[in-house]
Order: sequence, then structure tokens, then C-alpha cells
Amino acid sequence: MNPNGPTDFVSQLCLNCGLCCNGVLFADVELRKGDDPQQLAELGLGLGRKGRRLAFAQPCACFDGKLCKIYSQRPKRCRTFECGLLKRVQAGQLDAGMALKLIGQAKRQVQKVSKLLRRSGSDDERLALSHRYDQAMRKPVDLSAGNIATALPGKLMSAYGDLMRRLQRDFLK
Repeated sequence: MNPNGPTDFVSQLCLNCGLCCNGVLFADVELRKGDDPQQLAELGLGLGRKGRRLAFAQPCACFDGKLCKIYSQRPKRCRTFECGLLKRVQAGQLDAGMALKLIGQAKRQVQKVSKLLRRSGSDDERLALSHRYDQAMRKPVDLSAGNIATALPGKLMSAYGDLMRRLQRDFLK
């Protein structure tokens, strides 16, 4: 805790993370009652149908890698989402420094998965990580390509599984 007053955990953690906006935690975000689809589209969100609801794909077109360019006008789901790490820090169950370490570990695991995805040919970073993973795992394995190429899907599956367990444990609970 900051001895000079309360710590702004949102800015401290969220500005170092971005996993909820960059396509790692979510593949899309559904609009909620009260969101203005026309205004959000004008602000740069590419809206499409997801069943009966409107949604926008992740990574978010309004996320610059650190900040939301439409923060004051962001959709309701974005305004109300708090990850598990943030909730635990706010409740005093986890130290902010440890939360930052967990964010760093998750981001390093994302980098590992992303590197394997690029090696597998799934390099379109405009897609959510889960979509890139699905794309890579659907590709047939060329058994004549040698041990390195045939081992890649297994390495990717293992790294992605590790990442998903970490995200579930630290961010989505």
C-alpha cells in the first residue's frame, strides 16, 4: 500500500498488462444494453454480428498497445471488466508487486506462444490469439519435413495449454 494515499491499482496494473484488449484473454467483446453501436463504429470499432448480438473482434482496434484510444467512450463491457488479478489486489489478497510479476510471466508466455504461431505460419496478429492457435492446429503436419517441423504442433499445444491455465488461474477467476 502507498503510504501517501491509496494506490490506483487500475492504472498501475492495467497499463502494464492489456491482455483484455490485445486478443489474448478474449476473441471478441459483445455490446451490452446502453452501448451506442453507431458511435462505437464511428470511433473505430469494427462491429459484426455474433448470434443475435453485436460484437467487435479482438485485438481491439482502439487499443494502442498500452492505452484505450476511446477510454471515456468505451463499451459497457470494457468499463465493467476487472480481471482476477485486479480484483485480488483491490481486495488486499495479493500485493501489487506480485501482480505485476504475474503479468510479466503471462506476457512472456504469450510471446512464446506467438513465436511458435509465427513459425507455424499463423502470423496474422490482427486475429485473437485463440483464432491464430486454432488456425495453426488445423494445418496438416508434413511428416516428411523433418523432426523440427513435426515437433512444432506439440510444442505449440504445450505452450498454449500452459498459457491458458495461467490466464484461467490469474486473470479469469
